[in-house]
Amino acid sequence: MNKYHKILEKVLKKGKIQENKKGNITFLLNEKLELKPVDLLEIFEGHGIARNKLKTELDLFQSGERFVNSYPTYFEQLPDLIKKINREKRNSKNYVLFLGKNDTESNQQPCLSLIQFQIDKGKLVLSAYQRSSDANLGLPADLYHLYLISRQINLPLRSITLFIGNVHIYDNNKDLTGKLLSGESVRFSLNV
Repeated sequence: MNKYHKILEKVLKKGKIQENKKGNITFLLNEKLELKPVDLLEIFEGHGIARNKLKTELDLFQSGERFVNSYPTYFEQLPDLIKKINREKRNSKNYVLFLGKNDTESNQQPCLSLIQFQIDKGKLVLSAYQRSSDANLGLPADLYHLYLISRQINLPLRSITLFIGNVHIYDNNKDLTGKLLSGESVRFSLNV
């Protein structure tokens, strides 16, 4: 069982129930998901992620396109920060991308609010804080976006660590999550 599946299982087994305007959720607070490159490979190979869409979206954003109500809208500072990291590559510096500003063009506040890039012994250590994460639909895509961002830094990746304030599974996806964990191929329902 990969680390992503372990967090899904933990939410199902130990999560609390909460009513939500999009539907009831089972949730956990303040979870940490630390992934090495091999862990990311296991997740990306074993889970249906819209890789091409996410990569194209991030590439277009990096080239100056803007997307309203889309995840990369929050990344306005990213291109310049990546150039700076690649130019400096300072072990002693914590490079931070703060995404939690309140005037973003979106129908909700950013779920991902902080990405920190650190260099340790010539390797990239990426840490991120996420206020809320739909474990079935959003979390795998968020991990893939973080991975794509890390690939733009000219250093080998040591790890991506995600600190999640609220990780949850919507009731309409609980049975499907159980099927996924038992090895079945599933398609999760959107919650909008």
